This record gives sequence, C-alpha cells and structure tokens, in this order.
Amino acid sequence: MGTALKRLLVVSGTSRGLGRALALELSHSNCVVVGCGRSAEAMQSLARELGAPHDFEALDVRDDAAVARWATRVLAEHGAPDFLVNNAGLMNDSLELWKVPAPQFDAVIDTNVKGVANLVRHFVPAMIARGRGVIVNMSSGWGRSADAKVAPYCASKYAVEGLSQSLAQELPEGLACVALSPGVVDTDMLRQCWADEAGSYPKPQAWAGNAAAFLLQLGAKDNGQSLALP
Repeated sequence: MGTALKRLLVVSGTSRGLGRALALELSHSNCVVVGCGRSAEAMQSLARELGAPHDFEALDVRDDAAVARWATRVLAEHGAPDFLVNNAGLMNDSLELWKVPAPQFDAVIDTNVKGVANLVRHFVPAMIARGRGVIVNMSSGWGRSADAKVAPYCASKYAVEGLSQSLAQELPEGLACVALSPGVVDTDMLRQCWADEAGSYPKPQAWAGNAAAFLLQLGAKDNGQSLALP
C-alpha cells in the first residue's frame, strides 16, 4: 500500500503558546507545517527542531504586504494548504475599556481581526482553485460571551465569529470555514489578564494532542459552525 499524502497546514502565531504547541504536535501527525510568528528567534528554533519540509518564517500578520510575499513563496514551494489555521492573537492588559491605550486596542484588533483577513486574502484563492480546504479561525469563549476588563479581546473574537460565518457562506462547495474555541489553556496570553487562575488550566503541550486530532477531522461538512474543543 502507498504512503498517505501528508496534509499541509499553514498556521499563524507559532512563536509561542498554542501555535507553537500545535505546530510541534502536527509535525508528528503525518503533516507538513508551514508557520509564521513575529519572533525571528522562535521561528529559527522551530525550523531547526522540525527540519524540512516544515517551514517557518518571521512576519507580523498585521502587515498585509509581508503576508502577501510569504503566501506567494509558500504557495509556490508547497502548494495550497489543506488547512489554514488563523491562530495568531494578542490579549489586552486587564483594564477597563476607557483605560486601554489606543495603541494597545489597535494592536489587538489589527492582529486578531485584520490578521485573519490578511491570511484569508492571500491563501484562500489557491484553496478555492484546488477545490478543497478548511479555514480554522481561532475564536474564544470570549467571542461568545463577555467579561470585564477584556473588552478589546472580546470585541476582536466576536468579530472573528461574524467574519467566519460570512466567509463560510461565500466559500464554494468542498471548502469550509469554522470558528474554533480552544478552551482555557495556561498560556502567557491568558496570564496577561488572568494570572492568578491561569496556572490551574492545562499547559499548551497537554492541550495540543487533543487539539490536533480534533482539527484534522474537520472537513466540508463543518462549514459555518462555531465549534469548541471538547
């Protein structure tokens, strides 16, 4: 019997936290992982650890021109992804909305919302041309309910939910877009707003095994759904 083809996943935000843990887990699941993150050091470290054909590049998803250049190279060298995982995200400091500085508010919105749109803009046409693929936009419980002192983050994740549902209606048959809430995980980002309680939740490495298995079973049947990891 022939060897099954490796699935190609493009994952943003692989410098740390959930993205890094997911990239490591997927690399052991008959997958090729192509990732990006803002930290050049972290991207070089992942590239050394996983080796070819896995591929990592430092860039900021807020920079549409940088995403365009990266996507052009990735599509030329690897082809259209089977999964596009929009994972890159920022959290605001734990502050009332009127105390959040404008640059911090902008950074959260630009990363969590515009970053998703930038990757969709430059990768999804190739997925449509091939006729299959799944876009996974990382959402949050705070994209389906709200809490105090996380207004910018809640706003961004509510936007991801709406963006995902609209995109799902625009995609042709054979493709899917889902919003996926990863659950509560002890990451640096969570500790930024919830330091006292974050340590009681699973670490990214423990989370990644279940997350990778769940993600890889998604398909066209799931288009338009707002899902949560069990």
